[in-house]
Amino acid sequence: MGRVEGKVAIVTGAASGMGKADALLLAREGASVVVTDMNATDGQAVADSIGGKAVFMTLNVTDEDNWKQVISSTLEVFGRLDILVNNAGMIALGSIVDTELADWRKINAVNSDGVFLGCKHAIPAMAASGGGSIVNMSSVAAIHGQSFVAAYTASKGAVRALTKNVAMFCKEQKNGIRCNSVHPDGVKTPMVVKVATGKDTATQEDLDRLNGLDNMCEPEDVANLVLFLASDESRFINGAEMLIDNASTITPPVGV
Repeated sequence: MGRVEGKVAIVTGAASGMGKADALLLAREGASVVVTDMNATDGQAVADSIGGKAVFMTLNVTDEDNWKQVISSTLEVFGRLDILVNNAGMIALGSIVDTELADWRKINAVNSDGVFLGCKHAIPAMAASGGGSIVNMSSVAAIHGQSFVAAYTASKGAVRALTKNVAMFCKEQKNGIRCNSVHPDGVKTPMVVKVATGKDTATQEDLDRLNGLDNMCEPEDVANLVLFLASDESRFINGAEMLIDNASTITPPVGV
């Protein structure tokens, strides 16, 4: 207990899935948490379940003014900012020839622009608080590519590269801020289940099949890694790509 005691965290996309798991674990380990999402109903429910150390704020990660408001409100409520978890994201099926330009732009706006804006506006606040940790959610798609999600792969590749840029910038500025990227493979979240099954509501048979895959982890598995990166335990880890994929990226394809 208390691994991030006294710290203040903003978690994006925290109404469900990995973001929810991140927010709950950070709070359990002592952090005050700003739960952000476009889904106000579920986001507020997450904050309520945490209690007095959490507040909910609506955040469209593609809206720069909204980011400024959330950062400003966080400082007003809690007086500091130590942790930013850029978790909000979206995915859509489509190869490079099947993906429409509008879909490309929408996915990259959320997954890439959203991380850029979060880092840009959190860094000054975190520096003023004495430093901190930024955790950017990327994907194994940024490591080895996935042909069936072209826009998603590109957006997560951008997150991977931006993370290194932010880490170098903060190191040069000596502002005490670290920045690392997390690269899961399959995670049992509503978004991934929907894409994997092609259904808005998966059957128990669908879930059982996904549970049998050795590259599918629980949101809490990712949250454990996020907690480590957010804590001072990882004080010398900066600009790293943290895989959480049960060796899927180093496993040869079937038949090779």
